[in-house]
This record gives sequence, C-alpha cells and structure tokens, in this order.
Amino acid sequence: MAPIHILGGGLAGCEAAWQIANAGLECTLHEMRPVQSTAAHKTDQLAELVCSNSLKSESENSAPWLLKEELRRLDSLLLRIAQQARVPGGHALTVDREVFAREVTRAIEQNPRIELRREEVASFSENAITIIATGPLTTGPLAEEIARITGSERLFFYDSISPIVDATSVDLTIAFRASRYGKSLDSTDDYLNCPFDREQYERFIDALLAADPVPAHIPEDQTPFFEACLPIEELARRGRETLRFGPMKPVGLVDPRTGRRPYAVVQLRQENLRAESYNLVGFQNHMRFAEQARVFRMIPGLERAEFLRYGQIHRNTYINAPALLTPTLQLRADPKIFFAGQISGVEGYVESIATGLIAGRHAAELALGEPSRPFPRETAIGSLCAYVSGADPTDYQPANITFDLLPSLDEETRHRLRHDKRARHAEVCRRALEKLDQYRSVYA
Repeated sequence: MAPIHILGGGLAGCEAAWQIANAGLECTLHEMRPVQSTAAHKTDQLAELVCSNSLKSESENSAPWLLKEELRRLDSLLLRIAQQARVPGGHALTVDREVFAREVTRAIEQNPRIELRREEVASFSENAITIIATGPLTTGPLAEEIARITGSERLFFYDSISPIVDATSVDLTIAFRASRYGKSLDSTDDYLNCPFDREQYERFIDALLAADPVPAHIPEDQTPFFEACLPIEELARRGRETLRFGPMKPVGLVDPRTGRRPYAVVQLRQENLRAESYNLVGFQNHMRFAEQARVFRMIPGLERAEFLRYGQIHRNTYINAPALLTPTLQLRADPKIFFAGQISGVEGYVESIATGLIAGRHAAELALGEPSRPFPRETAIGSLCAYVSGADPTDYQPANITFDLLPSLDEETRHRLRHDKRARHAEVCRRALEKLDQYRSVYA
C-alpha cells in the first residue's frame, strides 16, 4: 500500500489527516512551523486561524450553515472542535483561536495513525499519495515544485477578485443587456450594462476615492500591485477619467432608454457555474467590504444589490484548478496527487476544512484500491468540487460557498417559490442534506 503524506498542518491538512486515520490508514502530516514560520502565523500550533475567528453564519438554511451541517454529518474533526471552542458571536460560529488550535493539535498528536513531522518540505515522493494543503503562503521551494508538476502558467500568487451580485437584485429597468458593438458568441447578449451619466460618474469617483481601504494583514500584501490587475480605486487616483478608458469604458454600447452612448458603464458578466449571479467586470479592489457595498450601490441598477462576494486583491498562492483537477481533487496528470484548502482555489475556513475532508477521504479510497465516490452535485461539498474542477479556467477565481454554486431547483419548484427566497434556500438545503444522507447510507 502506498504511503500517504499531507503537506501543511492548516485546516485542510489536519482534516485530511483525520479522515485518513478514521479510514484505518496511517499517514504522515508535514508542518514546517516552527522550523520555518510565515508572516501571518504567530504560533507553532496546527490549524491556527490567522485572520478572523469566525466560521461564518450558523443561521439555518444559509449557505455557510449548509456546508457546516454537511461536514458535521460526515464527522469532521475540525467542526467538532469548533463547537467545543465556541464563544459568543451572534448568528456566527465564532471560536476561541487558542483553544481551537490547541485542541486540533492535541487530537492530531494523540492519534496513533498520524505521524506529525515538523519540517519544511520542498518536494515529494513519486511513489507516495500526496495531499498538498500548504495554503496561500506556500514557500518558494515548494511553490517551484508545484509549478513544475502543474505548469508555471497555472500557478498564481495574487488574488484579483471581482465582486459578485445576486442576479435577482439587479434593477433591469436600468441595466440593459448588450455586448459591445453587438458582438456576442451566440444569439444572446452576454453582459448586463449599468449606464452612468456624467453627474452620476463624478459622484461615484468621489466616493471611490474617499473609501476606506483594507489594512495590510501581512507584509506581502503591501507589495506594489501588478499593472495587469490594479484596484479600481488605484486607477481612479491616476486621473478621474481613467476608469472611463478602462473597465468602465462605454464604447460600443447604446442605452436603449436614451438611444445614446452612456458617459460610462459598469458591465456585469454572468458566471459560468454559478447560477443566477453576475460579477462586476474588472472591479477588483482593496476596499473594506462595508465600503464596497456603499460605493457599489451608487452604480445605476445596483442600488439594491445583494453581494454574494466582495472584491479583493491579496497574496494567495493557488493553482488554476479547473485546468488541473478532477472532482475528487486529484491532479489529472497524476492521480496520486491531491490538492486541498486555499491552494486549490477555495476561500474561507470552512471551505478549506471541506476540501481537506474531500481529499482525505478520496486519498484513503485510492490507498485501499477502492473506486472513488464523488459527493453528490446537489450538496454544498459536491458543488465546491464541481466549481474547483469545472469552472472556466480562463478566468478562474477562488470562491466561497454561496447558493449560486449549487444547482438550481427544478422549474416547477422555482416557479412555485419564485416570490419567497427563504423558502427557495430552505428547499435547496433540504435537497442537499437528503442527497448527502443517501450518499452516506450507500457508502457507510
């Protein structure tokens, strides 16, 4: 039986190791701290939470709740410890960081099937099953090795993420469908366009320039931005008209309400695998989330926008997973190699835990010679896998779990619940948990 190695003792790596041990197999977990630290970590504990202490909403029938509920039903170690380390946080699952990391470390160290090695790894054995879960701050030598096996053009070091809005929150009496100069890949218009007149544009620029930025969390985030993915507020600082000649250029578009070209325009592009949602094209930024909501609701047609994801730019090593991975998070070119956590292109603590669980279970199946059992597409876990392995590789951006990643309900149900979003979300959650329970009963 091939040995199993997990690189990285963060959330994904620890969950993967635990799942492998639960399958009755031995594995080795490699964590470079304290031999080699990072700019973000403060301790040598496993599963250290370096940003927020929140694992997001526990409100029933929300997308973050659904993902956590699926993990609980699959006996996730880290979700169980999060509950033990919980501190008051309203509707969110918030934890005491020190207690959480200490208890995860203790559980891993005391498990007889898990060998914990404190060392930096720069390469990995071709004869071993390997889970790469080294996170967004993967060190140079290992990043070079990952680039070698995946292709350097498929390894990214900075997120350049545009905001995503719920399609139903866009005012279609203002936003209009059109492609520049009427060019489209098919008979439909590919974009929604939010048109500005001059006065609206000037107010928007004023608000953009006055918005509060996100403070740098680690020194790497202070690195000068790449010219190819500048934040829109940085573009605005270079001149008030700069955005009109960049991501907000109105050329080739005619507002059907006026019959004229707008002064400026924000284009919304439909997401491929994200149902019923649009991203703001070219609107990566470095503003606080509350500021993004305030400023972007000044865009005509987005006054009541519901944001599914906010924009950001920060240091984050991750692979172009759709070009490389299967739905079981295995490297297509070498199925003995798995990726999990943020390096696979998911954002968020719980999403990292989920991909660790997925990779750990599938690695155990591979080691035991059993067939892979992908999670149902209707589940939050299965939908994360589908996004990571099946999004458009030409514009791949890391993702949190949101309802627009899950498959739409059938047409009859959507029609019946068209005026009740809460009921639609509850039905999506009911369907997901039903499918997960069926999966568990078959493969128990």
